[in-house]
Amino acid sequence: MSVEAKRELLFQVAPRYREATHAEKTVILNEFLESTGYARKYGIRLLSRPVQPPVKVQRTRPRRYGPAVQEALAVAWSAAHYICSKRLIPFLPELVPTLERHGHLVMSEDVREQLLELSPATADRLLRPLRQEDKPRGISTTKRGTLLKHQVPVRTFADWIETEPGFVEADLVAHCGHRAEGAFLYTLVLTDVATGWTECLPLLFRTAEAVIQALERARALLPMALLGLDTDNGSEFLNAELLAYCRQEQITFTRGRAYRKNDQCYVEQKNGSIVRHLVGYDRFEGEAAYRQLAELYRAVRLYVNYFQPSMKLRSKHREGARVRRTYEPAQTPFQRLVNSGVISPGTRSRLEGIYRALDPVRLLSQLQALQDALWRHGAVNRGVYEMDQEAATIERFDVNGHEPLGDQASGKQVSPLILPPHRGQRAYRRPVKPRTPRTWRTRTDPFEGVWGEITQRLEVRPERTARSVLDELQARHPGVYSQSQLRTLQRRVKGWRARALLRFDDQWLSEDIAVEQRMHPSLRATTNDDRVLLPEATLG
Repeated sequence: MSVEAKRELLFQVAPRYREATHAEKTVILNEFLESTGYARKYGIRLLSRPVQPPVKVQRTRPRRYGPAVQEALAVAWSAAHYICSKRLIPFLPELVPTLERHGHLVMSEDVREQLLELSPATADRLLRPLRQEDKPRGISTTKRGTLLKHQVPVRTFADWIETEPGFVEADLVAHCGHRAEGAFLYTLVLTDVATGWTECLPLLFRTAEAVIQALERARALLPMALLGLDTDNGSEFLNAELLAYCRQEQITFTRGRAYRKNDQCYVEQKNGSIVRHLVGYDRFEGEAAYRQLAELYRAVRLYVNYFQPSMKLRSKHREGARVRRTYEPAQTPFQRLVNSGVISPGTRSRLEGIYRALDPVRLLSQLQALQDALWRHGAVNRGVYEMDQEAATIERFDVNGHEPLGDQASGKQVSPLILPPHRGQRAYRRPVKPRTPRTWRTRTDPFEGVWGEITQRLEVRPERTARSVLDELQARHPGVYSQSQLRTLQRRVKGWRARALLRFDDQWLSEDIAVEQRMHPSLRATTNDDRVLLPEATLG
């Protein structure tokens, strides 16, 4: 709020404040202080004494720096490429004589003296009209979230000192395959920091409501109370709905630092060892795949939490350049939870009963069958969603089953101990072969007849884009060139620019007065098939 606006508000509120009761004065004072930002005692003094009508402040002091100083400063500012005043003012004693020597700046001795004694703040005031004439602004595609980050405290990887189970890290894993457009499934992964207990829940949508609904299911599955939730900075977590839910349920809500995945190291490790290892990198869409993924996670949670031991870091210390880490003996999340002593006797007896009833071999066999059923729902790499008739049915997880699912009707037996060889290849993305330069052509060049014309126009205006050139060709030759040929033209223009840049560099080096020794011809770059090749010769 400006000073004039504050004076007008004071003139309107002060008479009402003096005639009000004590309780009404408190309300009026609070509103006045909230609008103006004044201190409480200062606001009371202003409202208690008589207030004169606001008048416009008239400056009686004449301007010290006239238009001549402003024009000279503008010339120096433009010569310095419009740097800020804090960089420009210390540079003026060196810049002004140079501009005067070359005839760019002519001024009297008084103007010169005033120009050299300017402060950065005064220079900013003199340059303000010039800055306001042209204010280029870029187009931003960043969308601000609905929740400010400072409302959720930051917790780094070094801040985890809680040994009580119930503080979990959460993250989303996208099952989008090789393309991120369209709708696809997600997995919400929750990992308890103290015990390593992990729950995976599928999400049909990436929304705040879906995350809250999955948290409700996870709280029913977790053998301990959910005390804390630590997430990344995604919009699916940093929103008003999830913040209100955590406050209502008295759950400590924290977040990691942006672009620091190590702050969620516990859940990030489970993303690879559980979700990516068992589900893979295929793309999954639709309600049928969602239900089948949920059935797979019913088996995964039992197998991982009861039969997958892991080592937990106890301490680490640095000895010179070497870091020594000490780990606790490997235990399953179930063992760590039971040994923690924080669960009730009833919960402990229930978990021990589940553990005694589970057969890890048969559980693994069911997990393999559910994997096969899920992978039949995957979309192919080209983006065309294909599904056979077997994928239309949902394979259910049977915790009491004694035979691998899917093999009871056929009578086939699958080894319950060894995964088929192709499963390991499917779970992890195969490395992409390095691309080699292409030196051959399988089709006729569509721009061969007009390439001379294109190069002439590029030499006149080398900043032109391939799209503008294609638009001009389509206007001059209707029906000959299509938008599908844009990528071909972009490659041709890219090769022309590489050769033009080398020619420009050779011309620049030959005309530069600062180069005393010519470059040896063997050290110059050459082009071959639109590629820039560096010479093998070395300086010596």
